[in-house]
Amino acid sequence: MSRNAVTIGFSVPPETAELVERLAAAEGRSKSALFRDMVRLYREQREIEVFEELAEYGRRKAAKAGIRTVADVERLIDEARGGG
Repeated sequence: MSRNAVTIGFSVPPETAELVERLAAAEGRSKSALFRDMVRLYREQREIEVFEELAEYGRRKAAKAGIRTVADVERLIDEARGGG
């Protein structure tokens, strides 16, 4: 199976470079593998943060509209569908 990879380069402070070297060595992994995991974890964390921001927005909107329970939500859905 062929593998596609792109080499990228960027600058970091010497302390960060040393830390990356130590982490990779301690885990017996390449710096590339460590970087891939860092990017994956960063993306996952951002997705969680965005979800939490949206959830908070929804909670504020619901509170302003007087929606307090699941029953309130279900009632509003039924009403919107013409059933209530």
